[in-house]
Amino acid sequence: KMYIADSRSFSIDYKNNCFRKDGKPFQYISGSIHYSRIPREYWKDRLLKMYMTGLNAIQVYVPWNFHETLQGVFNFAGDRDLEYFLNLANQTGLLVILRPGPYICAEWEMGGLPAWLLQKPNIILRSADTEYLKATSVWFGVLLTKMRPWLYQNGGNIISVQVENEYGSYFACDYNYMRHLHNLFRLFLGEDVILFTTDGNTDKEMICGTLEGLYATIDFGTDTNITAAFIRQRRFEPKGPLVNSEFYTGWLDHWGDKHASVDTVKVSKMLGEMLSMGASVNMYMFEGGTNFGYWNGADHDTRFRSVVTSYDYNAPLSEAGDPTDKLLAIRDVIKNFRDIPVGPMPPATPKFAYGFVTLQKVGNISSLLDTLSPQGPVQSQYPLTFEEIKQYYGSMLYRTTLPRNVPEPTPLISPLNGIHDRAYVSVNGVYKGLMERDTALVMNVTGQQGDQLDIIVENMGRVNFGSYINDNKGLLGNLILGNDVLTDWSIYPLDIDTAVANGWLQAGHSGSGMEAGDGPMIYSGTLKSTGLAWDTFVKLNGWTKGQVWVNGVNLGRYWPQRGPQQTLYVPGPFLSATQPNNITVLELERAPSHRRILFMDRPQISVNHSWLIKSFASPIPGIKLS
Repeated sequence: KMYIADSRSFSIDYKNNCFRKDGKPFQYISGSIHYSRIPREYWKDRLLKMYMTGLNAIQVYVPWNFHETLQGVFNFAGDRDLEYFLNLANQTGLLVILRPGPYICAEWEMGGLPAWLLQKPNIILRSADTEYLKATSVWFGVLLTKMRPWLYQNGGNIISVQVENEYGSYFACDYNYMRHLHNLFRLFLGEDVILFTTDGNTDKEMICGTLEGLYATIDFGTDTNITAAFIRQRRFEPKGPLVNSEFYTGWLDHWGDKHASVDTVKVSKMLGEMLSMGASVNMYMFEGGTNFGYWNGADHDTRFRSVVTSYDYNAPLSEAGDPTDKLLAIRDVIKNFRDIPVGPMPPATPKFAYGFVTLQKVGNISSLLDTLSPQGPVQSQYPLTFEEIKQYYGSMLYRTTLPRNVPEPTPLISPLNGIHDRAYVSVNGVYKGLMERDTALVMNVTGQQGDQLDIIVENMGRVNFGSYINDNKGLLGNLILGNDVLTDWSIYPLDIDTAVANGWLQAGHSGSGMEAGDGPMIYSGTLKSTGLAWDTFVKLNGWTKGQVWVNGVNLGRYWPQRGPQQTLYVPGPFLSATQPNNITVLELERAPSHRRILFMDRPQISVNHSWLIKSFASPIPGIKLS
């Protein structure tokens, strides 16, 4: 027993510029897969497809906020069972490159950092800030202690562990922070495991992201000169293996983007070139998966741009885990460098078009407050943020009354761009329109003194990259109506997910005859059982923007007008083959009069025409609308 454990080793050979596994030279060909974006029931299927492509490793992010959503409450059960995932990878024959952060980027909510960190005003995230380091140390005490037995030298399959994530791209450039993390990793994981960093292909990023004692790797995609990039890695790491830790097989989409795609020929050609240089390569992503629920991130360069629900990424395995032409081309390249497993590639999971479901209106948010906000409102003279109320995701209702008669249209203004991220405004229950971060900070309101002003504010996902990751949500400053600062707010946290999961939001008979109505509204309906529980894709044609639940599971956001994504992925395991399936929709703006949604057997995630038309006041000649 002891002898076997001793014979297992994974190390860097600086003389021969390679990794060594059990003493033999080793090159990894890896793909990124995120367990948090794939239902547990499908983990094995996806890992097997990766193994059959010829990969010998996978690269895995651990999102801190997925496991410690509430401070001090750790969840590693069900879809969060990381050790079960590592075990499946091990049984499949895949080694693991673990990326525990604490920050991960990943187009994931706040880059994996828990929003409760923002309760400390002015906290400097990703730095040697005391509060931040304290929280990080507690988290790693839990996570890395669980990971230690899974290290390769301890009999597991983790061959290396990444410290932080592309830290060189962050403004802080705080070496004390990186040193602190280095010490933490060594404390909890021991002296033997390879610790490494990954940074973008620029000098600034490599200078701020690397640290003595952590092996420096680089990342780049098909638009890059391989030789130049590896020369840069060599400047920071003169000896040891060449490593591209994120070779981009595709790219992400924001709402309103044209769907990203990266050419298969470029990907496979470049992969072959890097492997023939002896480099170890990880493909980011190999399967992207889905930003279920509220887990999507956002970017903030010139303005706030939220990432779509699908994380398909144009990757070799599709969002639904199906092999693509890109996968077959990659497999053909890998064949030249190692023996790949004999046998057929597992097929695509079966899909089914269940057809139309007509939904009934349950009611608008304001009429359902007893159900959605059972603990009632928090009273405050001025608006409070989501973080101050300790509701981190979803939406909240801010309620006050008009301070005087407003007979003429009067501007309601967020002077400091404090709408994070979209605000749906109604007066006396009648929807008046919306305000949006960075783009629509003013709208006109009329009414009588004492009229009820309701503002539902939606968190569209926290910024996951760059300097703006301190992304508080809600109303971040006062609202002004004409010359009056609005005060005396009742702020209702809305726990729509619990209400849906408990079946409290079923359409009553009273609701069925009501007119559609605008503004945030809940609808529900039933997808009858067919004897099948196969994957499907739900399309909300004519609906505007909102969230969908199937049997209490939050599938994520839809926004077909903004696009490019038109369908949401519904994994078969979320459905029942024998019981009626409960469908709930939160439509934030306007439902179509037909109130139908459609379950299809294929995705539509790249429809681009609608956003073009949206951005112009009048139709453009020469563009046909399908």
